[in-house]
Amino acid sequence: MTLHITALYAAVLALLMIALSTWVTLLRAKLQISILHGDSMALAERIRMHGNFIENVPMALIIMGLAETGGAPTTWVNAVGIMLVVGRLLHPLGMQHDKAATFTRIAGGLLTTLAVLTGVYLILSSALGS
Repeated sequence: MTLHITALYAAVLALLMIALSTWVTLLRAKLQISILHGDSMALAERIRMHGNFIENVPMALIIMGLAETGGAPTTWVNAVGIMLVVGRLLHPLGMQHDKAATFTRIAGGLLTTLAVLTGVYLILSSALGS
C-alpha cells in the first residue's frame, strides 16, 4: 500500500517547515546572530515556533502513515491530516513570549494532540480488530 494521503499532508507540512525555517534565517541575517538568539526575543520566539514544529510533526506523520497503511478509512486519515495542518498553522501564530496562553497557541496544540491521538486510535483499532 502506498501512502498517498500521508504524502500529501507531508508535502504541505514540509512547505510550512521551510517557511518557518526561512523566517528564522531572515531574522538571524538581519540581526547578524548565527547561533542561539542573542538578546532578541523576536528571534527566540521564531526559533521556538520552528522547534515546536520539528518536535511534533515527525511523530504525527509517522502515526498518520501507520494508520493509513493499516487500512484506516481514508476519511479518518484525511481528518488526521487536516487537524495536523490546521494545528501547525495556528500554533506559531499564538506563540508570544509575553503571553503563555493565547487562543491560537492552545487551539494549535490541541489540534496537533488530537490528530496524534486519533491516529493512535486508528492504529489500535485496526491492530485489535475492532
